[in-house]
Amino acid sequence: MNSRSLQTTIIFLVVGGILALALGGFFGSASRQFSSVLIELQTWISSRFLGVQDFVSAPRDIASLRTRNAELETQVSQLQAQVIELQQRVNETEILAALVDFSRTNPESTYKAAAVIGRDPSPFLHYIIINRGSNDDIRRGMPVVTNQGLVGRVDAVIADAARVQLITDPGSAVNSSLQNAKTTAVTFGSVTGDISLDMISQNAVVQPGDLILTSGLGGGYPSDIPIGQVITLRSLEFQLFQQATIQPAVDFSRLAIVLVITNFRPVDIAPLEPQTTP
Repeated sequence: MNSRSLQTTIIFLVVGGILALALGGFFGSASRQFSSVLIELQTWISSRFLGVQDFVSAPRDIASLRTRNAELETQVSQLQAQVIELQQRVNETEILAALVDFSRTNPESTYKAAAVIGRDPSPFLHYIIINRGSNDDIRRGMPVVTNQGLVGRVDAVIADAARVQLITDPGSAVNSSLQNAKTTAVTFGSVTGDISLDMISQNAVVQPGDLILTSGLGGGYPSDIPIGQVITLRSLEFQLFQQATIQPAVDFSRLAIVLVITNFRPVDIAPLEPQTTP
C-alpha cells in the first residue's frame, strides 16, 4: 500500500469516527460550551464596538446639539421680544381707552394726545418731553393731564415737541382746593420730587385722604382737576398756616401718553396784583 492510499484511509477513518461520536451525542456538552464562549466573545466585541462608535460620534452629536440649542435660544428671544411688543401695544391701547373715556366725561375741554419721548436727566428739575409742538397748536402754559389727574403744564415749545413742567418740579406752584374742607391752598413741588400742600388755613379741618383739586384761582389751570390726596398734616399753633404732604394722583414714573388741554389759555394776572412800595 502506498503512502497516498494510507493517508486517504486514515482521513476516512478519522472523519467516520468523528461522525460516529457526533451521532452518538458525545460532542453535545463541548458544543454548548463552545457556543457559550462564542456568545460571550460576540457580546464583548459588540459592547466595545458600540463604545467606540459612541466615542467617535459624540463630538458630532454635541456640535449638533449646540447648534440646535442656539437656534432654540434665538427663537425664544424672538418670541420674548414679540410678547413685550404686544404687551406694550396692549398697555398703550388701555391708556388710550382710559384717556378717551376721560375726555368724554370732561367735554368742557378739548384735548390732544401726546406721547412722552423724553425725561429730565437732572435731579433738580422735573419735566418730560412730548411729541407735540407748535405745529400741533401746542402753546406755552397749556395744562397737561392724564385720566388720573394733573401732570403739569407746557413750559417750552418747538415745532414738533414741547417740554412739560411737572407739578413735582421745585418751581411748580398750583393753586388748589381741598374738596372736603372747602378751603384753598397751594401745591408746591420739591427737589426730591415730593409735593406738599401749604398755606392751608388754620381753621380748616383737614383729614388724611382728603382729595385735592385745582382751584382755578390765579389763571394758571382750569378748576377741579385732581392733584392728589392728603397723607399727613402738620399744624403748629405759632404758624399762620397748616401744611400737608400729598400722594399724587398721577404715577409720574409710568407716564407714557398724556393729554394737553388745548382750549385753555392761561391768564397772567401779575400786572393786576397790587405792587408794594419799599
